[in-house]
Amino acid sequence: MKTLARSSDKSEIASRLATLRADSRRRWGRMSAHQAVCHLSDSFRAVIGRKEVRPRVSFLQRTVVKWFALRAPMRWPAGIPTMPELDQVCGGGTSPAEFAADLRDLQVLLELVTTEPKAFAWHSHPTFGRMTDDDWLRWGYLHMDHHLRQFSA
Repeated sequence: MKTLARSSDKSEIASRLATLRADSRRRWGRMSAHQAVCHLSDSFRAVIGRKEVRPRVSFLQRTVVKWFALRAPMRWPAGIPTMPELDQVCGGGTSPAEFAADLRDLQVLLELVTTEPKAFAWHSHPTFGRMTDDDWLRWGYLHMDHHLRQFSA
């Protein structure tokens, strides 16, 4: 299973991220590539406590859904709803500014969450609840992979 904890997997994600362009065409969803960059940054900000997101955790989500999302050998499907606070299309997420600067912000956040020792404490995932370091780095890989595939990166 790929994870940001493994340097080769992190390098793969970073390389794919570097190929993303503001005008990259989406294969599904409503976000532009620039909005997806801001969405990914907001998601990392939320789980390290730099952006407030209202929890929406149920027993089923923090057990069964979390296990499938992090452990099942399949890609995340298109069409998973985005939380309002992390939704750049509906205005709850950080608005895109300048693509290169927003991309650099995401690259800095990627470094921050993968550097040991951690300079932050993980917050609960708004849907999955509490997670281990391994869970967070698996989630980070899968979430970035999902949106990079959205733009063929």
